[in-house]
Amino acid sequence: MEKIRAIWKVKDVRNRLLFVLAMLAIFRIASHIPVPGVNLANLQSLFESNQILSLLNMFSGGGYSNFSIVMLGVGPYITASIIMQLLTMIVPSLEAMQKEGEQGQHRINQYTRLLTIPMAIMSAYGMIIYMKQSGAGIIDDMPIFELITAIIVITAGTVFLMWLGELVTEKKVGNGISLIIFAGIVSRIPSSLQQSLSIIDSTQIATFIGFVILALITIAGVVFVTEGQRNIPVNYAKRIRGNRMYGGVSTHLPLRVNQAGVIPIIFAVSIVLFPPLIAQFFANSSTVWLATFATAVVNFFQNQTSYAIMYFVLVVAFTYFYTAVIFHPQQISENLQKQGGFIPGIRPGNPTAQYLGYISNRIILGGALFLGVIAVLPVVTQAATGISSFTIGGTSLLIVVSVVIETVKQIDAQLVMHDYEGL
Repeated sequence: MEKIRAIWKVKDVRNRLLFVLAMLAIFRIASHIPVPGVNLANLQSLFESNQILSLLNMFSGGGYSNFSIVMLGVGPYITASIIMQLLTMIVPSLEAMQKEGEQGQHRINQYTRLLTIPMAIMSAYGMIIYMKQSGAGIIDDMPIFELITAIIVITAGTVFLMWLGELVTEKKVGNGISLIIFAGIVSRIPSSLQQSLSIIDSTQIATFIGFVILALITIAGVVFVTEGQRNIPVNYAKRIRGNRMYGGVSTHLPLRVNQAGVIPIIFAVSIVLFPPLIAQFFANSSTVWLATFATAVVNFFQNQTSYAIMYFVLVVAFTYFYTAVIFHPQQISENLQKQGGFIPGIRPGNPTAQYLGYISNRIILGGALFLGVIAVLPVVTQAATGISSFTIGGTSLLIVVSVVIETVKQIDAQLVMHDYEGL
């Protein structure tokens, strides 16, 4: 309560938070505006019976189940960001651009925005065609003009959310894209809770309490791992410039247990969703071998055990991969050496880089396994209890807790900055 009162007293921070809340409210309003020509009742029945689509719907904040104008959410923007990060590692010109500082980062961000548009167009077209071929009576007939109009509207919705996210980020009280995903997940909690409570009988009260306790334990685990870090001691040698002596201090280099955040889960979701979605296009093909293969792929991913194993393995693999993308021991070693810093007992240069890489790989193992367990937690709880209505979305909890921690830290930084202004 003291923190809330402090936020409300500082006019600048209060206005920033009110602006963010207004943008999130606009996003939730847009998520309830459906694209014309869609049977929403049949659409929601399809999402309730398809686990893969339900997972996709979670990241869109329920936009897919409403077939809204913002049903793609910020997914195309995230995909474009991932592609640009990978291209930065491969294309020398982009790598040099990234090292140009703020100006280079601004150009890369502009390329990411432009790449978001074709990604949104392809996603919108693929989803509309999939709904038409699903045989669930969702889209009976859509002429070419209506198809093009729907694709343009859905793409514009994605660009609109991308713009909202950047407006929120500029207020420096949280990451805009993360907050949009957060708002979509949180908005589904009341309906999910109401649905779960409506089917509880006297024999399931203990089970429901058990799920609540498991959810609290999961949240505590997410906070513990998200905040966990290994502090590498760093000493700086004394240097004399003129009549003054600099350096001679001891500090530490923090290495987080989970450096990749929720990006590995988003990577894994993209890979897990892509094959069955593509395979369902060819399940009714006139070519026998193609239809058989497509049906086998769909059945493989709908099997709970194979789905959970693949999901877990992909999350662990992508955790190591993305950490290698963002964490560069050789660059950190060079920066330490230029600043006169060294790790006690480790020689500067290449030995320091090898040591940092070794420590990073060791601590990432715990973070990768934790992310994998969180990702498959709903499948495991459903298999153990046989109840699907109470299953805990581990990925949702991870995203929600991570976004809350990040937002609280940025708000604290804003409050501290205003405290200094007062002094």
